[in-house]
Order: sequence, then C-alpha cells, then structure tokens
Amino acid sequence: MSLSPLKRGLFGLALGLALSAATAGSAFAASIKLGVMGGSEEEIAEVAKQVAAKHGLEVELITFSDYAIPNEALENGELDANAFQHKPYLDAQIAARGYHIVPIGFTIVEPIGLYSKKIASLDKLPDGAKIGIPNDPSNGGRALNLLAAHGLIKLSAGKGLNPSLLDVAENPHKFEFSELDAAQLPHALPDLDGAIINTDYALNAGLDPRKDALVAESRTDNPYGNFIAARAADKDRADLKILVEAYQSPEVKQFLETRFKGAILPAW
Repeated sequence: MSLSPLKRGLFGLALGLALSAATAGSAFAASIKLGVMGGSEEEIAEVAKQVAAKHGLEVELITFSDYAIPNEALENGELDANAFQHKPYLDAQIAARGYHIVPIGFTIVEPIGLYSKKIASLDKLPDGAKIGIPNDPSNGGRALNLLAAHGLIKLSAGKGLNPSLLDVAENPHKFEFSELDAAQLPHALPDLDGAIINTDYALNAGLDPRKDALVAESRTDNPYGNFIAARAADKDRADLKILVEAYQSPEVKQFLETRFKGAILPAW
C-alpha cells in the first residue's frame, strides 16, 4: 500500500521541518543507538533505519535476545531509545525497577498465540494439559487472558491486563501451567502440550503465527501495541521524533505487509 503524492509530500515536509528544527538546537544527535530484539523486529528496524538515514539521522541498531535487558540499557544511557515492548510490560518494569522511561511513538503489534507440537486444533487439547506461559507479569497475564477469552479458564473479575495464576478462578480442564522465560518457550514446546509464545520468538523459531497458532489474540483493538521508548528527559528530542516518523513511514508499512503478511501489523 502506498500513500498519495500529496501525503508523501506532507510526510517528507514533516521530516524536513523536524530535521531543520533539530539542527538549530542542542537536542539533536546525528547518530543514535536504538535497542531492538533480534530477528523479525530487527528486520523491521533496518527498514526504519534506512528511512531515517534519508533525513540525516544515522541509527545504530543494538540487538538483544532477552526482554529484561533493553530497558536497563536505556535507563543507564547505553541507548538513546528502544523499540520492543508494549505498555503493560513497561508499566510492570517501571513498578519493579523504577525506570524513568516513556513511550514516544507506536510501531507494531504482534498478536500472541497458543502453539503446540502435539495437537492440531484447540478442541484436541486434553484435560490436564501442560501449558507454558511467559514468566514476566505482563506477558503471563496476556497469556491467561488469551485462554480466558476462548473459555478455557475463568479469571477473577477486575484483573484487567495483568492477571496472575493466583487469579485463575476456574480451571475446568485442570491445566498444569509452567511459567518460563518467554525466550525459552519455543524450545520447551516439544515437552509441553501447548505454549503461549510471543510472535517475535515464534517467528524466530520457525513458527508461522497465521498457520501454526491454535488461537491468537485479536488483530484489531489490541492493547499490546509496541512502541519506541525513551528516557522521560529525552521524550521531546527532535532526532527521536525523526525516528518515530521513520518507523511510521509508508516504507515500513509496506515491508510489514510484504514480509509478514498479517503476522505483524502496524500499530500506528
């Protein structure tokens, strides 16, 4: 999908104005460091990097394989920004670690899904099944909400996006839950009856969310949109605004449609 000539012109004008304003002040760096997860999210970041370069901003990508590290690196000044997380995850990290980090612009949404190497459909999931879920509070809660949305468990009322296993009010199929590091769930999948796996880790493990997920989150009105995050003191930096515009560009949108075909969607 491409924008009209008018919209492309307005997009270029907005970036040009941001760059002009940036170079007139001190809150602009010609090169920034951006933390991303390796794999599919790194591929997307590469496209945004190319767009940013056209507008005078060099982006150095720093890749990670563990969700717990990019926010620490950002807080400590080792990164200028990161692009890997959704709001419930950041909120949990701030509550636990006191980070001074804020969202500055949406990027993608990756609907989480339930996968299995042993069964081919949800109705084949046996009573007493062993199900793996992420062990961090936000993605663990996300996994439980997915199961509840499909009637497999019932959660206590009022828990919103962050229920825990203590909030499982009804478990009629007597599922046994294994809380594992999100990155380890694809590796543990052969030993489980099913596992709820974040899309980036699923893709990196060779799973196709469109074909292999037994069930997945809604692709519309999904509250788990990822975003670029920065230190609160830097949230208005002009160079970071250029980075956001680069991510939200027609080039990135086209890449998502061509490369991932609905498995990863724009969140802006």
